[in-house]
Amino acid sequence: MFRPAVRLLTRADTAAALELYTDLTLGSPACDRPAFHKMLEHPGTTVTGAFEGDVLISMVTLHLLPDVTREARPCALIENVVTRADRRGQGFGRLGMEAALKRAWAADACKVMLLTGQRRDAKGFREAVGFSSEDKHAMVIRRS
Repeated sequence: MFRPAVRLLTRADTAAALELYTDLTLGSPACDRPAFHKMLEHPGTTVTGAFEGDVLISMVTLHLLPDVTREARPCALIENVVTRADRRGQGFGRLGMEAALKRAWAADACKVMLLTGQRRDAKGFREAVGFSSEDKHAMVIRRS
């Protein structure tokens, strides 16, 4: 039985990651090579990818940030969860999310947070992985 591979992305995965980011942003270029490389180099940030063979199917970004109210234990933020549109519902996103959560818990994170777009209909997927909106409310302010 074929099992997808899950691993951290590197600079060698840049082209595939940029393609997925474009899928995430519904066709608008999401970032460029220098921006992706800067993120990969950021302390506490990892991008986990789920692969079928050599093809990147899904990815998840995890940021670990020290939390002063928890004796500097990290809190974690998951961002930019994306799966190729033609492969959604096949478990690749779940594999990436589970790997990111495992990494956060291994770092002794006190909590893991994420935001999900209201227009994307991904709330059910996030809840199936274990996230809940009962405890906290997310708010966003944007600047162009």
